[in-house]
Amino acid sequence: MLYPVNLKLEGEKALVVGGGRVAFDKARGLLKAGARVTAVSPEFAPAFRRLARVGRIRRAYRRGDLRGAAIVIAATNDAAVNSRVSRECRARRIPVNVVDQPRLCTFFAVSAVRRGPLLIAISTEGLAPGLAKSVRRELERLYPASIARLVREVAHARRGLKRRGGSLAALRRLTSPAVLAAWRRRRRASNHA
Repeated sequence: MLYPVNLKLEGEKALVVGGGRVAFDKARGLLKAGARVTAVSPEFAPAFRRLARVGRIRRAYRRGDLRGAAIVIAATNDAAVNSRVSRECRARRIPVNVVDQPRLCTFFAVSAVRRGPLLIAISTEGLAPGLAKSVRRELERLYPASIARLVREVAHARRGLKRRGGSLAALRRLTSPAVLAAWRRRRRASNHA
């Protein structure tokens, strides 16, 4: 059983071991989260050039590369390197994800739908990432970008209600299924207008 969390990585060091397309995707995601990203690999895919803010170290992974890392992702095609990264991270209690090798991970990256402050995370615990991606696409259709506005409206109303000493029942009404249903009706009406 997993305990789901969202990590605050703003300004934290993140290490990506690998230089291929998967490593690129992981580095890009970490950058979006505000992490300071370093990638270590003997070779880098051309896409890495687009990530100017990623420190690239062009050599094989070695002891000491984990120094200061808050999180590590191993995305190489070398099982021995991935296993070594996992062992060293576990010994130092650094969260590690080894792509496509659940038994070597201490956390799993999720497929996510982000709509402003709303984050919907989908996980198969690393067992079926393709299925998680399919579920994500379905949720993206169900919850378009316009739901971010609803989240902000509810947050604004909630702050005002709390400031005025509103009841728990009033707070619950703000986030009830009826609010979501009303949003869907407004969305359908505007799509048909």
